[in-house]
Amino acid sequence: MSRRNLILFILAGFLWGIPYLFIRVAVDPETGVSPAIVVFMRVFIGALILIPIAIYDKSIFTAIKGWKYIAVYALFEMIVPWIFIGTAEQSISSGLAGLLVASVPIFSTIITSLHGDKTVWQPRRLFGMAVGFLGVFLLVGIESITGSSDPRAILMVLAASAGYAFAVIYITRKLPGVSGVAINAIAMAITAIVYSPALVLTWPDRAISHNAIYSVIALGIFSTGIAFAVFFTVMAEIGPARASLVTYMNTAFAVVLGILILNEPLTIGIIVGLPLVLVGSYLASRKVNV
Repeated sequence: MSRRNLILFILAGFLWGIPYLFIRVAVDPETGVSPAIVVFMRVFIGALILIPIAIYDKSIFTAIKGWKYIAVYALFEMIVPWIFIGTAEQSISSGLAGLLVASVPIFSTIITSLHGDKTVWQPRRLFGMAVGFLGVFLLVGIESITGSSDPRAILMVLAASAGYAFAVIYITRKLPGVSGVAINAIAMAITAIVYSPALVLTWPDRAISHNAIYSVIALGIFSTGIAFAVFFTVMAEIGPARASLVTYMNTAFAVVLGILILNEPLTIGIIVGLPLVLVGSYLASRKVNV
């Protein structure tokens, strides 16, 4: 990996590690806005950034032909997961949300195996899934038993993770070779249309804090528009397998930033579950040459 790609890789990890912090501030029940408004604003801003890029390189014209597939992708990548995560973060920490999303590679491994990828049966990957599931099981159990987090919120984030895994596999199979920037530009536009009524239906009748406003703007610019552009740029150069490892960096940033900036507690569940989920996800997603 060149120095440029390494810098882009780390930048992508950071940009996808901070959204959980921004979301947590933006959806605060007392000073923020509804999760639906957060989803609309982030995809609206993200689309404004990605669509011009896709038009400039003319990739959007190819992607538009597969809009029906992109609509399904948007459903499982943005429309459902982002409302789930935003709602969940009204009752769980941003660090915990980021940690739970690290289970995406585990779900991806399971889904690809159901589509005929028998490499999942390699001992190392099976061991990885077992370790990862143990980490999630202990994390959910400890957080629920100790009362540290709402189990329903935890399940919502896990459902979002499964959606992420399915969405990427689905769109890769349906639109191979099509620009990821163009696909996500269209997906964000579709998601913005779906959530546009939220501006009228869920707009709060109280003052919104400056921190919440800044968080929504930053979420749209940095963690949605720029992050997607950076990630697909580095993925095109180092390949999807290596680029997917950014998931583990995202998690580390999410947990650390939540503790340092929002003063979120480092719970027993996170201490126990974090290493198991990260190690398990890494092993589960790592193919072994045979």
